[in-house]
Amino acid sequence: MRVVTWNLWWRFGPWEERQKAILAVLRELRPDVVGLQEVWAAGGSGGENLAEWLAGELGLHWAWAPSPVSERWQRRIGDPDVEVGNAVLSRWPVLDQAVLRLPAPEDLDDGRLAFHTRLAGPSYDIPFFTTHLTSTPTASAIRCQQVTALAEFVATHRSGTDFPPVITGDFNAWPDSDEVRLFGGYKTAPAAPDQLFLDAWEYADPTAPSATWDPANPYVRVAPPVRIDYIHVGPPGATGLGHVLGVRRAGDGPVDGVWPSDHAAVVADLVSTRA
Repeated sequence: MRVVTWNLWWRFGPWEERQKAILAVLRELRPDVVGLQEVWAAGGSGGENLAEWLAGELGLHWAWAPSPVSERWQRRIGDPDVEVGNAVLSRWPVLDQAVLRLPAPEDLDDGRLAFHTRLAGPSYDIPFFTTHLTSTPTASAIRCQQVTALAEFVATHRSGTDFPPVITGDFNAWPDSDEVRLFGGYKTAPAAPDQLFLDAWEYADPTAPSATWDPANPYVRVAPPVRIDYIHVGPPGATGLGHVLGVRRAGDGPVDGVWPSDHAAVVADLVSTRA
């Protein structure tokens, strides 16, 4: 099972050209499940939705969770008619979904979410999540609160299947940060009781480029290259379901001269049948 996580940079920059580049990357990857952040929808409930368009072009199912305070984003581009949110694209039907608004103080609360979908996989239901944590560089303590809420949210929705939960997203945090270590639960006490999540990148080639936020990308302002986007998977157990076979970056260069997003994607291949 091929899983992708990708922050699509909403409607910033040359978004119409980027939309085509995003599609080209995903078409080449042929993913089974995709967790997306900063996905736009225009013109209200009946208007165009980037996730819906991508799903239609790729022949996938889709689900979407809009931010409850898109106006904080709209002020940045001067368009009051465009929403922002998280989305899931899936080769398999979406059986159920739920949304959690992540905790944040009022001055930093721009409606960040955790989005759960239960997918009708080929052998087992798949508890799949995508999230987008606050981006303020000095807000590690807030992100710790958010990953605690996220871990509790996963615990609520992961049962009823042998497939381990898959959690994707833009954590806006370095791999050795308090919040990433807290969420993993294996380098420190877990954020929620008995919730352990493995960072798929631990299985990557150690010499492979890992930065998903990289100044080599012209959309990124001056910053050190760092990995801030993650695919986490619950322990596979004796059955091997969800075991990480490989992981890498994608969308980390221009497509016909256009960079698809300010983030690179992360791609992981997981075992989807019992050993």
